[in-house]
Amino acid sequence: MAAVHWANRASFRKVCAIISIYLASCSSGAKLVSDRPEPRSPQTRLTVTDGELGSSPRFIVYGDMRFTDVRETAASQPSPRRSIIARIASEQPDAVFLTGDIPWHGGNEADYGVFQEETAAWRNEQLRVFPVLGNHEFKGCAEVVCLARWWQTFPQQNGRRWYTVRLGTRLQFFALDSVSSLLPGGEQGQWLQQQLDGLSPTVRFVVVLLHHPPITDYIAGARGNETALAKQLAAAAAGSRARFIVCAAHVHNYERFQRDGIVFLVSGGGGGKPEFVNRSTADLYQSGEFPNFHYLRFELTVRQLRGEMVRLSDVDAPSGPTWAVRDYFEVNAKTP
Repeated sequence: MAAVHWANRASFRKVCAIISIYLASCSSGAKLVSDRPEPRSPQTRLTVTDGELGSSPRFIVYGDMRFTDVRETAASQPSPRRSIIARIASEQPDAVFLTGDIPWHGGNEADYGVFQEETAAWRNEQLRVFPVLGNHEFKGCAEVVCLARWWQTFPQQNGRRWYTVRLGTRLQFFALDSVSSLLPGGEQGQWLQQQLDGLSPTVRFVVVLLHHPPITDYIAGARGNETALAKQLAAAAAGSRARFIVCAAHVHNYERFQRDGIVFLVSGGGGGKPEFVNRSTADLYQSGEFPNFHYLRFELTVRQLRGEMVRLSDVDAPSGPTWAVRDYFEVNAKTP
């Protein structure tokens, strides 16, 4: 049976009390997005058994959608955003992981309303959706208010800023919060190490999801918070039976690296303003195509995790958008 492990249990009551105080203070003003009557939740469960997944589980990862008013076409582009959403719904994956910057401004409750409206097809398809916090979730509001809106939109994560998900017995996911400390001595870093030390022997692939990338060619580069995580993961991967893959966002483009036996992906092509990257030779994706609106599609086989970057182009063409696999890679399971 698959299992879910949550972080921060000791602080759960305190967080809930703070949220309750904030919600009460909103009674005389505008309601939170999730106060509206909604269709069935896009997340039906956080645990999925092998029987529910079938023989070749499929999941999708992407980030930097920046859901907001469709009249905003500079910071976020609604046509690519909506096209990707519809495409993902048609794929009917076993899970969808959102790697942050879901709203343009977490302080604007209407942005979460746009998320709910534009992803209605996901709820109709009963897709399992697992979000990760990004920096834009904290734009324009106090932290407690930002988190209240986040957890109201994603109630399955209520009270948790980081968590784990198991898809069957072979896939283990860690959804991390790179807005918080990832340093080894911090609460999240210690929690992650405990989870890595206790990894089930049946797990063949570990997928780490976060917003800020541990490796990138973007001009700002990787931060110390994430480079510390990369070192922690390298040490864990060296002695593990599982192969490790890291999926980040934040940079509105696509990059792929391999270091210390770990595949590092940057997938920020969900609809945010495109950002050009001067690619080093370490980047295993060298195409000059721009912009790179896209999502990542994964499929688990008996001995491999296969990944594809599915790129969107001609989004406003009369004949409709064009989709193409522009990068493909395989991660082989270790020999038992």
